[in-house]
Amino acid sequence: MQGDALQEIKRGADELLVEAELIEKLKTGRPLRIKAGFDPTAPDLHLGHTVLLNKLRQFQTLGHQVIFLVGDFTGMIGDPTGKNATRPPLTPEAVAENARTYQEQVFKILDPALTEVRFNSEWMDTLGSAGMIRLAATHTVARMLERDDFHKRYSSQQPIAIHEFLYPLIQGYDSVVLKADVELGGTDQKFNLLMGREMQKHHGQPPQCILTMPLLEGLDGVNKMSKSLGNYIGINEPPQEIFGKLMSVSDQLMWRYIQLLSFESLATVEGWKRQVAEGANPRDTKVRFAQEIVARFHDDAAAARALAEFEARFQRGALPDDMPEISLPGVDGALLVPQLLKQAGLVASTSDAIRQITGGGVRLDGERVADKGVSVPVGATVVAQVGKRKFARVTIL
Repeated sequence: MQGDALQEIKRGADELLVEAELIEKLKTGRPLRIKAGFDPTAPDLHLGHTVLLNKLRQFQTLGHQVIFLVGDFTGMIGDPTGKNATRPPLTPEAVAENARTYQEQVFKILDPALTEVRFNSEWMDTLGSAGMIRLAATHTVARMLERDDFHKRYSSQQPIAIHEFLYPLIQGYDSVVLKADVELGGTDQKFNLLMGREMQKHHGQPPQCILTMPLLEGLDGVNKMSKSLGNYIGINEPPQEIFGKLMSVSDQLMWRYIQLLSFESLATVEGWKRQVAEGANPRDTKVRFAQEIVARFHDDAAAARALAEFEARFQRGALPDDMPEISLPGVDGALLVPQLLKQAGLVASTSDAIRQITGGGVRLDGERVADKGVSVPVGATVVAQVGKRKFARVTIL
């Protein structure tokens, strides 16, 4: 069983340090304390954020105690990881609001009974200036400049604020206070995670093991999933939107998503791979996976409806029942399609609309729009479509 548990822990992970130490911890048979910190910098989670949460859930399934650490204190510093400039700190009010909405979303994945929610302001607010000085004295500036993003900024003469050096120190000190056995983070967090090991050694504690998880690619299969890039799947999006986006990913990317996001067993996933290798349609696997994700963030009934609507829309050309109906003012007796799409909320900008038109992704009443100069006259009502999932019935006034 221990070997099976280790295999499940390592599933999808990028690196485990130090594996031999984790094996010894598992041998004790006691529930391990598994820590992951989340700075409440943005209230809306997408599937990329859930990679860590899914791994925490796996630890819970194996009987371990998860510590969901809200970095409300560190959030007011701003994590410098991967940044080429000092991040503006969040206000206490923004931190509190983001932390509240964060918790509402994470318990769609984590088991509340096996989750200890902590805020690092609990101990940092009482550490005091003397305690902060002692914390800062544990590491040198040279050690901090070994960190890649600090080194790059220093080499290119970009400013580094003194308080940014405190971020990894505080994250490491969190592990001391919480007596973490294992800390999870993205591959970009390795320096901070290792800091926890060093801090625990400094305080005479057994060092935590660290497990780094990869950064999930977005729908384009190239860039990291990001709201700003528009290649994301939000966990609070409507069921049909989540389902449709997952069905749009490539067959190759599908396996990556399943590895990092599915709660199905390793044996089950291997069975799916064998079926596809033997000639089964990958689409059937994609449907199972998409339904699993929709059910997780909504419910089974929503997953069934999303599948039915998807099949109706894309196999039989049906239009969605919940299509928004919008009225827009014309300009000089008509409205150009790029402006129509932007004002209807189907694209982010007119330049995005033009790209969609050039790429053949825009239709009016089912007919592809090939010219950005096409307009809709006042008094007309059309069904505008962008891509496979965005529709609106628009009337020009």
